[in-house]
Amino acid sequence: MKIKSPCEEVVWNVLPAIRAALAEELVKRDLSQREVSELLGITPPAVSQYVSKKRGYSIQFRQDVKEAIESLADDLKERRVDDLMERMCQICRSLREEDSSTGACDCRQP
Repeated sequence: MKIKSPCEEVVWNVLPAIRAALAEELVKRDLSQREVSELLGITPPAVSQYVSKKRGYSIQFRQDVKEAIESLADDLKERRVDDLMERMCQICRSLREEDSSTGACDCRQP
């Protein structure tokens, strides 16, 4: 049995879960899947899989993480985000602060 490192856990589960939640929030805000794909830098089929819950739904977020994702969705819709990766990393770090399964991976910007 292969044991996943904390960083693998982030790449395979945490980031897709954040993207899925963010895609869902943006669609709730009346953005098309194409607009969502452009904002997130992912393909329209990926957005479709996220919003149909076929990809990225392995994590239940705490309320503070949900609120951070909702805030990011609002800011993306209003074009107030300069650095999407930094905002996603902030959400990921917040999530990992209290989650020992992903806590060892340090997602810092260079």
